[in-house]
Amino acid sequence: MRHRLAPPAVNLVALETSTEYCSLAVGRGAQVFERSFHAGQRHSELALPALRDLLQQAGLDMQRVDGVAFGAGPGSFTGLRIACGLAQGLALARNLPVAGIGTLLALAENSGAARVIACLDARMGEVYHAAYRKIGGDWTEEHAPALYKPDDVPAVEGDGWMACGSGFRVHAAALAQRYAGAIARSDAEAVPNAGAMLRLAQPVFARGQGVDAAAAVPLYVRDKVALKSSER
Repeated sequence: MRHRLAPPAVNLVALETSTEYCSLAVGRGAQVFERSFHAGQRHSELALPALRDLLQQAGLDMQRVDGVAFGAGPGSFTGLRIACGLAQGLALARNLPVAGIGTLLALAENSGAARVIACLDARMGEVYHAAYRKIGGDWTEEHAPALYKPDDVPAVEGDGWMACGSGFRVHAAALAQRYAGAIARSDAEAVPNAGAMLRLAQPVFARGQGVDAAAAVPLYVRDKVALKSSER
């Protein structure tokens, strides 16, 4: 599918693999070509062929790409490493700058709302959480991305908030109680989207704030991936 990318535009690629979905986007000037699909555990196998197809649809090759964005996290540890590794591989070969874009910020960007509570299921009874407000066209953090028990997520001021992400599906009761009266709309099926990441990355690259591929790192938030036997 095609969307419009607000000027000034450059040719960009975005890769997002932090959930069971694989989302890819290619921006050619003001046009954006996107594809998202359920990949399960096959991101590393499916992402590059799908990206090649999108580049072909856009009439581009990597020689004409100006930067590579990737879903930096938080999210699946393996998924974050895949997206970062793919971005590094694509960028290193062509000396392109790289930009890591937050998955929770991408949820906010794709929601169409101006006040967003973004929440992804983090397994082990926890959620990745952040809250954002859009002011003057730019996002500001009400609460930075962090890991919480659903009962402990930080409160937000006022009402009319949009709730999005799998955390609101897996931990619906706890989060509904925590945010009683604050949430106006919700989309518990929302997943981070590469098209949104492309929009967020565009001003980063336009300001020359992309980093060397070797310096690109995921945002893990959690420092362990499994419970000890004594914690189960």
